Amino acid sequence: MKVRPLTPETLVAELVDRVDALPRSGRVRVILDGAPPTRPGRLADALVEPLKARGRPVQRVSADDFLRPASVRLEFGHTDPDSFRDSWLDADGLVREVLEPLDPGGSGRVLPSLWNAVTDRASRADYVTLPEGGVLLLDGTLLLDKWLPAELTVHLWLSDAALARQTEPDRQWTIPAYAGYEPRADVTVRYDHPARPALVGTVE
Repeated sequence: MKVRPLTPETLVAELVDRVDALPRSGRVRVILDGAPPTRPGRLADALVEPLKARGRPVQRVSADDFLRPASVRLEFGHTDPDSFRDSWLDADGLVREVLEPLDPGGSGRVLPSLWNAVTDRASRADYVTLPEGGVLLLDGTLLLDKWLPAELTVHLWLSDAALARQTEPDRQWTIPAYAGYEPRADVTVRYDHPARPALVGTVE
């Protein structure tokens, strides 16, 4: 297995190149997936301005804004790892409101957020239109086993030891949810040390 060390800056540059190489005739859906300690949203944010500089309109969406209501999400308690993995995310809502509208020939109308998990109420966000040639950057955790449509998928990989070490004490209960989670991503990045990421490989 080839592993190529990168810096955080070269990782961003490489991902920007890969995204920008995708056709401009439609819209590009990019999923950045990783356990919370990898902060996939931070990496997604870092791609925004470089993509805009290349003339790519960008829409940021976080899967955290598409969680199910607490009555459903916490049906089996606040610390159930199986629920965290399988039923916290409103995957149908994410597909319906964000991903399917960006299909070829789709409307391009995206709902940036659906549910506010803090207030446990609908977010009441307004729809926005992503023009053709635009890029959706969707970040979240445990996304790549849910058959979400995307043109490029990125997985930030953590070893078991790093996951246990870097997960916050009040989130240690989530660790069993990652057992056996080995997603097939277009780009896999070893992320035990964010200052020294390493590109594992791509699926051609």
